[in-house]
Amino acid sequence: MTRANPLIYLDHAATTPVLPVAREAVIGGLDGWANPSSPHAAGRRAKAALEEARARIAAALGWGGSVVLTGGASEAIAIALRQAKAARRIASATEHDSVLRHIGHADRLAVDSHGLVGTDGIDCTDALVAIQHVNSETGVIQPVDAVGTAIRRGGGLWLCDCAQSAGKLPLPDADFIAIGAHKLGGPVGVGALLVRDLARLNAGGGQELGYRGGTENLPAILGMAAALEDARDWLVRAAALRATLDAAIRAMGGEVVAGDAARIATIASYRMPGVSARAQLIRFDGAGIAVSAGSACSSGTLKTSPVLAAMGWDEGAAAAVVRVSFGWTTTSTDVEAFIAQWRRIAGI
Repeated sequence: MTRANPLIYLDHAATTPVLPVAREAVIGGLDGWANPSSPHAAGRRAKAALEEARARIAAALGWGGSVVLTGGASEAIAIALRQAKAARRIASATEHDSVLRHIGHADRLAVDSHGLVGTDGIDCTDALVAIQHVNSETGVIQPVDAVGTAIRRGGGLWLCDCAQSAGKLPLPDADFIAIGAHKLGGPVGVGALLVRDLARLNAGGGQELGYRGGTENLPAILGMAAALEDARDWLVRAAALRATLDAAIRAMGGEVVAGDAARIATIASYRMPGVSARAQLIRFDGAGIAVSAGSACSSGTLKTSPVLAAMGWDEGAAAAVVRVSFGWTTTSTDVEAFIAQWRRIAGI
């Protein structure tokens, strides 16, 4: 069924539209496609293009270590969790599901009501500690300088999920960093594990410096490099739009999740008292507005967010929270439409 009005897309934390420069790079890569591992002339040209793209990605991110290209941030996280040379695995309670499903329920670091992880005095001897940069549901930014200091003082290695922050905020000084292209305007199905010291990672494949198996997706890798090099002028606009929306939600009697914490400009979550997230999503979707409840990997279930539970929210309050996220296509008209529909749903 085709809607009469264009979709107002406010779910950029799940995935954001491909930037024009990235689309052009992917098409160019498809036109000159060959397997970078092949020894013939076409393969050598593909290998040269791959290594050039790897260098461009590192330069765009200001990264001085190695870049292991992957099928996305989730695969990058899995490689680090499986192959890092550390006996133990520890993670904050608000990590993405791609982290928590690997480590189980043991060794979780608690967070406070603002979603900030406590690291003082933690014992991370011979441990890989997963603490994200930006939370995908709340937008909360962890104090990465303090986190890095605490982990190193405790004798551990740091895995930082930067899927929501790469290309938007300066990267933290972590040992392993996971990124995904489709969160920043690149294509779906490509990402990278940034590695400070390859000696801290066990080998695990025939490609990618010996740390990953499978033919590299050169067209998508070229698209990721182009997306990372594109100017981020729209981030200033996103900050203004998020501030406008925060103020409007408060004025309408709603609650801004972690409103007093440092948050990235592109993500915010809001509670509408007395109206479930399920009901809100149906009404927003019916009005042609795309938002979500929780992270994209779990929002389809519409279960109570484990992130909000870890922050101390009770089930009833957490069940009334939706996430709004901004990208390079978001306009003030989009935000105004969301505010108007919120008002209708809330009955005010």
